[in-house]
Amino acid sequence: MPHVNAKVTAVPATALGMPAAAAALPRKWEGVDPALERMVLRACLDQAPERRRVREAFKGVQLSIDHCLFKAHYDGIRTTESYELNSRGVEIFSKSWFPENRRMKAIVCLCHGYGDTCTFFLDGIARKIASAGYGVFALDYPGFGLSEGLHGYIPSFDTLVDDVAETFAKFKGNPDYRGLPSFLFGQSMGGAVALKIHFKQPNEWSGAILVAPMCKMSDDVVPAWPVQQVLIFLAKVLPKEKLVPQKDLAELAFKEEEKREQTSYNVIAYKDKPRLRTALEMLRTTQEIESRLEEVSLPIIILHGDADLVTDPAVSKDLYEKAKTSDKTLRLYKDAYHSILEGEPDEAIFQVLDDITSWLDQHSMKEGSSS
Repeated sequence: MPHVNAKVTAVPATALGMPAAAAALPRKWEGVDPALERMVLRACLDQAPERRRVREAFKGVQLSIDHCLFKAHYDGIRTTESYELNSRGVEIFSKSWFPENRRMKAIVCLCHGYGDTCTFFLDGIARKIASAGYGVFALDYPGFGLSEGLHGYIPSFDTLVDDVAETFAKFKGNPDYRGLPSFLFGQSMGGAVALKIHFKQPNEWSGAILVAPMCKMSDDVVPAWPVQQVLIFLAKVLPKEKLVPQKDLAELAFKEEEKREQTSYNVIAYKDKPRLRTALEMLRTTQEIESRLEEVSLPIIILHGDADLVTDPAVSKDLYEKAKTSDKTLRLYKDAYHSILEGEPDEAIFQVLDDITSWLDQHSMKEGSSS
């Protein structure tokens, strides 16, 4: 399949001499079938069935984009996708990546970032880790990606964490994986999810990989204090409304312009203004985690760009210094932005991935020799 040009174009309808309501939608992706593009751009992604339909129609385009995570080819990786009702009756989408014809060293459970899905950039990250001999498992949180729920809505961060922990426990309980070391992997908001799982289950994980973890939101993306107070009040009466002001996160998170433009191909990602309750839950979660850094007791590696304007790298330094575990590693990448696994130059992305797999190799062998 030929690569799709990542250039994104936008032509105002009125520039064509037609009223906005009557004009055709502007072309967004060069080289994509116009009928498919219209279907994707007109879709309402509030509920999971439409997100699933859009992803199924568009996934061939996604796999063909010219990004190093999609171009890298790894032999002997088996993938599975499934839907399953959890104990709350919510249908959860999950995906796994396994190395074939070799013994697995350990299992790695991935927690994706805010608005994201495990079916786009995270898929390429998972394939790289699986190619190093690890069984990798991920899910879309309720309300995100292909899982059931109102798009982008987190009524309770604690309930979200409970859902993730329950799904991971089912995966880890498979007799084929029992006895293997198990690691949490959390990226951005997923770092907060991973840490909250650790707080709930302090002795059930062999270690955690925290990539630009959301221990505190950067001042660049948090509304001013007076605005916060208004939003807290409104969240009580209009929890699902999209009213929280937000800067362009892709611009803040991705250093390379071409890779930043490629985020538009993640068509089921949540990209609207945050819903009021969601923003409030995320803010409260970061405040809680920042106050509990001393409780982190499992082996950790923290990887963060020192020019990150989305999550605060200074708090990653605090986590490294305050965590009570003696087995801790901090990697700060000079001049790197938030999305160190997706938005940096190719060689920088693979350096971070190599740092992760090297740490996993050391810790899965250590865990295996002690068991």
